[in-house]
Amino acid sequence: MSRHLLPKAIAGVVLVAGVLTGCAPATGTASQSSTSSSSAAAKTTAPSTVAPAGESREGAFEGLNGKKVAGTATVSGKTVDLSGFSSDEGPDLHLYLTNGTDEKAVSAGVELGPVSYDTKTQSFDVGDAADYTYVVVHCDKAKAVFGAAKLS
Repeated sequence: MSRHLLPKAIAGVVLVAGVLTGCAPATGTASQSSTSSSSAAAKTTAPSTVAPAGESREGAFEGLNGKKVAGTATVSGKTVDLSGFSSDEGPDLHLYLTNGTDEKAVSAGVELGPVSYDTKTQSFDVGDAADYTYVVVHCDKAKAVFGAAKLS
């Protein structure tokens, strides 16, 4: 019986590796601009830092899971602004407000929209960002977190 499971296990590993490779850095000069908004209901499952109304919070991006992400995220009012932003390229990068940097936190967070890996300055409209502690760059296709900025 174990002889029959081995080919299936290998096929599963190859499939996962193929999907993750889709979000690997790629060479190219394609450029896209991104200003998008999306509204989604989210449950928060982790403790959060609530900022008083009118106060802005910011954080510096750090790459995660072997990816490079840099720049600053600033949340002010109903806007998330990215400055000096850059990221490894991925086929389906999106920006999220979350309370952590794992897949569960991304799923429970609010998607802000597609993010361009090579556009230094980008803005996103948000509803209420006060309940979230991270701005996360996520490849939706591979379900991989590229990086995050912890807001303070």
